[in-house]
Amino acid sequence: MPTTILRADYAAPAFLIDTVALEFDLVPERTVVRNTMRVRRNPAAGRASNLELVGEQLEFISAAIDGHPSAAIRAHEGGLTVNDAPDAFELTITGACSPAANTTLMGLYVSGGNFCTQCEAQGFRRITWFLDRPDVMATFTVTLRADKDACPVLLSNGNLIEQGDLPDGRHYAKWEDPFKKPSYLFALVAGKLVALEERIRTGSGKEKLLQVWVKPQDLDKTGHAMDSLVRSIHWDEERFGLELDLDRFMIVAVSDFNMGAMENKGLNIFNTKCILANPETATDTDFANIESIVGHEYFHNWTGNRVTCRDWFQLSLKEGLTVFRDQEFSAAMSGGNENEAARATKRIEDVCVLRQMQFGEDAGPMAHPVRPESYVEINNFYTATVYRKGAEVVRMYQTLFGREGFRKGMDLYFQRHDGQAVTCDDFRQAMADANGRDLSQFERWYSQAGTPRVRVTTQYDEAGRRYRVTLAQDYGDASPAARATQSGPLLIPFSIGLVGQDGADMPLRLEGEREAGGTTRVLELTEAQQCFTFIDVPEKPLPSLLRDFSAPAIVEYDYGNDELAFLLAHDSDPFNRWEAGQRLATRELLTLAEQAADGRSFDMSDALVEAFRSVLTDESLSPSFRALALMLPTETYLAERMAVSDPAAAHAARRFARRRLSEALRQEWLAAYERHLTPGAYEATPEAAGHRGLKGSALMYLSELDDPADAVRLATRQYDIANNVTDRMGALSALMNAAAGKGGDFAKRPLDDFYARFEHDPLVIDKWFALQATQRGRAERPVIDVVRGLMQHPAFNLKNPNRARALIFSFCGANPAQFHAANGSGYAFWAEQVLALDAINPQVAARLARTLELWRRFTPALSAQMRAALEQVNADAKSRDVCEIVQKALAS
Repeated sequence: MPTTILRADYAAPAFLIDTVALEFDLVPERTVVRNTMRVRRNPAAGRASNLELVGEQLEFISAAIDGHPSAAIRAHEGGLTVNDAPDAFELTITGACSPAANTTLMGLYVSGGNFCTQCEAQGFRRITWFLDRPDVMATFTVTLRADKDACPVLLSNGNLIEQGDLPDGRHYAKWEDPFKKPSYLFALVAGKLVALEERIRTGSGKEKLLQVWVKPQDLDKTGHAMDSLVRSIHWDEERFGLELDLDRFMIVAVSDFNMGAMENKGLNIFNTKCILANPETATDTDFANIESIVGHEYFHNWTGNRVTCRDWFQLSLKEGLTVFRDQEFSAAMSGGNENEAARATKRIEDVCVLRQMQFGEDAGPMAHPVRPESYVEINNFYTATVYRKGAEVVRMYQTLFGREGFRKGMDLYFQRHDGQAVTCDDFRQAMADANGRDLSQFERWYSQAGTPRVRVTTQYDEAGRRYRVTLAQDYGDASPAARATQSGPLLIPFSIGLVGQDGADMPLRLEGEREAGGTTRVLELTEAQQCFTFIDVPEKPLPSLLRDFSAPAIVEYDYGNDELAFLLAHDSDPFNRWEAGQRLATRELLTLAEQAADGRSFDMSDALVEAFRSVLTDESLSPSFRALALMLPTETYLAERMAVSDPAAAHAARRFARRRLSEALRQEWLAAYERHLTPGAYEATPEAAGHRGLKGSALMYLSELDDPADAVRLATRQYDIANNVTDRMGALSALMNAAAGKGGDFAKRPLDDFYARFEHDPLVIDKWFALQATQRGRAERPVIDVVRGLMQHPAFNLKNPNRARALIFSFCGANPAQFHAANGSGYAFWAEQVLALDAINPQVAARLARTLELWRRFTPALSAQMRAALEQVNADAKSRDVCEIVQKALAS
């Protein structure tokens, strides 16, 4: 049985490593690594006789203490022991690994003929024996030697201090990183690469060299990434006073990568999909994601690298904080500092992701606090809770203290902890001390799992002109995993406004205040139930609740349909304006889903149609906001909101609603499509993307019509004249949707053309696979058959995470109606692929395994088949990664 690691068992390391000198002789089949470390006892830890280093999949060659072989050194499975270790000594270990055979993509491996590393969380132990934990920080000097023809470029962390030629066609490069770092931030890249370079000056006048390294054929797709990096550097200086601290900053894009990117000090390694972009190959979403991810990894230079985690339970210390920083950066880049509507659009997008990914996680067997208390495999805790909910926890500090108070807390945090490995409590304490607040209750956001619910009741006293708001918090029907962590009420910053009958915000004055102050107020909910009374309220208002989504909570308030429509039309808070529409749509769709589950005919009111009409035709709203507001809740979200999840009923309900909206608003969709055409050269701007987004929404609704002739005509024309992949894919999606509805072959020619046009561009072919995996499908040809067929396609490669995610993950995670087929074919496919991936890349397999973790919430017929699939995987899986997931799911 795998060992469970507990946060309560943390102990400081018995030894520290001050310096590391690594020498690599890079050969794909067998790379020899010589590791020389200066080791000393940790005066802050208990005394231990032996030094215990960890190592995995390594070949031991030799070892020495202070230059001499020693019988005290013993290599064994899982590590290396130095018996009776001296108080301070130099330890040299020589070993070997096989990068070419490393399909896990952790440690040192080969991608497309180039050497690459991924060391977070525990990959460094696959390179050499080490104290592979984040609270052991050392300075690194790295010498790389390789064949000059095969590897003309040799990169590592820090500054290049020496390079030259060697005999037999080889060469070397020596790198020195002046900053102490844990081993998980080590990186090297070697191979045939070229770089886009740019020199900038920071605020202090220092010149910096920026490089984006890629394969030669991809150089023309690096401009957007470089521009994003430059903007990130300048924004971090302006917003937080944080300057780039190295003489050079490098980004490398590789095609085989388990994650999106990695923040290794000064040498960020990226998945190609998070770097490469031009209009012909990258969508508007790709352009936005690249800017966000480049910013995220650069911001880690301070929030993660200069100040890092004491242990892996503190992962959100760096990830939650840095996600918040990249969200603020992206909002600013879209005009969000001056434009509240643009900022709200970004906020809506972030909350959508939180609700789709993290709320479900909170409700299932993998529910865990932002700071987990235990794990079996740390790779399984790179989760939406740690990242996305962690970012919301950080955002609440800013909500409580304002931007100025938050900056004061950040300044104090760096002043106290630069160069250290610290905890979430250290960050919270810096925020508290900088703002003169006791935040002991706020700690529960880190230690309690589950999504809090806030029930709101109101009462208006017309004679006294008083409006009483009662807030009550609990966790509702939290999962057993979440309930086990809960100990008391949270400090919830609850933002509220009151909307008058004329649609205008009312000035807010709480009982006890001398005068009104503003039209939005952040109430601090600290008890299980609290009452807040607003005075001088001239008429009964309509409450606008949790404005800007001021806390990661579910609000329960009994709005009527007419009240939601009123807020959608008038609320001054853009987020809540969108939220009102989503509440109205969810209510209608859940009613339809109940009708479908009971076998009744559909009966839908006109409320949703009229609400959509008002948004679609309101030219005062930005196109990007309207595109989001006109997007119905997903089938997955609807199924999760049902008492018993029924994907088929959710699919039928959503399809009926889309068809009704397409028919009732046909002329409005056609007008919107024509009005938001974007002729001329492609522009990767938020404004242009908004127009393309609304145009694409209109086209998809038109493709739902019983007679999709207009959609087919417009989509075919759009595909043929498109000068960007956003329009091309939008057209192809609409054609595939129309074909699914009518059984035609409208999409065959463009689908074949798309492949022929882009067959040599892997990232675009990923999109081709994903489009087919997520299509609606037809009874005579279920999508599972399409997916199985595509797995035999010459372009499919299970070993490449991007390709596996594009086809297998898209089908299992983004096509619920087809995946949850009544015959269980989707579950059988899932089990096959989890086990196949487990033998190649356990980390990717574990991500796929999570698809069935909420199995108990489905209809009895589906849940029985899910359980059988889980039991099959549990019986045959070999990795800790997958076993932890399926065993927790089965035990839930």
